[in-house]
Amino acid sequence: MSSSPVLLSMCFGILQRMLDSKSALMSIERNPVLATLLKKTFYAQFCVGEQKDEVVRNTDFARSVLGYDGILFEYALEVLGGEAPTAEETKKEIEVWRKGMLQSVDMAKEGDFVGLKWSGLGRHALHLLQNQQDATPDMWEAITAACDAAAAKGVGLLPGAEEEITNRGLEKWTLALQKKYNTREQGRAVLYATYQCYLRGISQRLAQHLEKASKEGYIAGVKLVRGAYLTSEPKELTYDTKEGTDANYDACATAVVKQQWTDEVPSPSPNTPFPPVNIVLATHNLASVQNAKKIRASQMLTTAPANLPRLTYAQLQGMADEISQSLVLDPTMKADTQAKVVKCMTWGTTTECLNFLLRRASENKEAALRTEDTRKAMGAELWRRMKTAVGLA
Repeated sequence: MSSSPVLLSMCFGILQRMLDSKSALMSIERNPVLATLLKKTFYAQFCVGEQKDEVVRNTDFARSVLGYDGILFEYALEVLGGEAPTAEETKKEIEVWRKGMLQSVDMAKEGDFVGLKWSGLGRHALHLLQNQQDATPDMWEAITAACDAAAAKGVGLLPGAEEEITNRGLEKWTLALQKKYNTREQGRAVLYATYQCYLRGISQRLAQHLEKASKEGYIAGVKLVRGAYLTSEPKELTYDTKEGTDANYDACATAVVKQQWTDEVPSPSPNTPFPPVNIVLATHNLASVQNAKKIRASQMLTTAPANLPRLTYAQLQGMADEISQSLVLDPTMKADTQAKVVKCMTWGTTTECLNFLLRRASENKEAALRTEDTRKAMGAELWRRMKTAVGLA
């Protein structure tokens, strides 16, 4: 269904009506038949579980059977604006975020990642971010509690980028935390910043942040994505074509994987050494994956893997599974001790996760439709197994 534009629009239209309905018959939370149907289909394809035992069971399967090096946990908590909250409402929103983050870190294992949104702290947090203001003491206490727990466990935190109106505030908070937690003594990045490569100016901003890390002596955590807010961004800020975005993504990836200033990611000031980096390439694009793999294979001819930067490939559960599995089986990946492949797995209630999926699909229909390649790969594998079963393979 998700690989067909017509079926995808129809199904998500129906799901949205269910989520908005006040009728007990159409309510996912009050109709057990409907809840079971959705849990066994859309939820099972794209989400990992509602409670800790279910999440741990499914992620352990992903590690032991599917062979992933780690999991990127994402709690399906969204804040999309609304009326200004009262002080009591703000306090409750912060506590919900704090609890969800600590639960995510608790379920993670060393080397895993936890995705998050600073705006998930609530409506007041979103207001502060959009005005590039500091977090309140209560917010900062919740943030540092999550960061302390992650640092102690060897888990990376991946704050997601949002619309550009919010991103400057997001980056302000994230860079302050990188300086505190991404110390060279720590040996790895705890906090990563997310860079959306459909933005024309993102390579220059990336260069500025890398320079800051170099001068202030911490590890730059870099997560590269193509971006999920294309339809809501001012057109002058983004590339006009997918080809432009792809070229920018690969240019940014090349600079950080090689740990070299380039024409596309130039040093903001002369003689600034490139900082140590840890990298997450979050992409469903096969060409971008192959580009990074080619660079690493070349580096390994002259450099011991232990001396290369940490590099992680990440794809969403239910999307680009064929790319994820090809990475798991790739001999270069097996030899590269500093490279890993993780699967991004969203957890939360059926209602929370379906709202999350609907927003993701609305923002980035192209990403949802990339499941066509996965469907074709699964179809080919099923056909191969059928022929094997009857002795024709």
